[in-house]
Amino acid sequence: MTKSNKTARIAGLLYLGVVITGIFSLMYVPDKLIVYGNAALTFENIAASELLFRSGIVSGLLCYIFFLFLPLVLYKLLRQVHEDMAKLMVLLAIISVPMFFINVQNEFTVLSLIKDTDYLKLFSSGQIQSQVLLSIGQYDNGMRLVHVFSGLWLFPFGYLVFKSNFLPKILGVLLMLGCFGYLIDFFGSTLIVGYSKLVISSYISLPASIGEIGTCLWLLFVGANEKINK
Repeated sequence: MTKSNKTARIAGLLYLGVVITGIFSLMYVPDKLIVYGNAALTFENIAASELLFRSGIVSGLLCYIFFLFLPLVLYKLLRQVHEDMAKLMVLLAIISVPMFFINVQNEFTVLSLIKDTDYLKLFSSGQIQSQVLLSIGQYDNGMRLVHVFSGLWLFPFGYLVFKSNFLPKILGVLLMLGCFGYLIDFFGSTLIVGYSKLVISSYISLPASIGEIGTCLWLLFVGANEKINK
């Protein structure tokens, strides 16, 4: 195995860690526990499945720990293509990591509201439930900000993939489109009331998902195939 192939496989493993932990923490856990618009049921779900909620927190932290190292490994692999773009890719990716760690405090606030009996003496159960849903909403708002940089890093990454001679160009195109998908999703959800009900909101992140999962699997199972674009 060549040095480039070894680096590609390490990047693929890190990317797989990001994908698996990200799906679990950002999709599976919220889908099982959170009922937007129903504070009482959300409170009940989290209280009854506290371990699942805690597992979601840990999974999210692991996701961004993997994501901290992923662009550094990708830099080693792709700097030969265009070093300045590779540096920009690393910068834009890493910015999102401390943002996420700060934002996850909202999830710990949810645990405090559920477990700390002192709150029950000061507020009614309805007020506590509303505060839980408010903290979850603040976490979601924070993730929208995090995802701005989750999108921005995809453009230089996609460019490097497109220009490389060892990764499929179509993956680079999808990654660059994914950058704009994230940005459209952020501005749409911020500026347009009821954006989540629009058809576009369900599909706008599809290029990023296909591009990232496809790149992950290619790096993991194929590696740096220098003949792919020749």
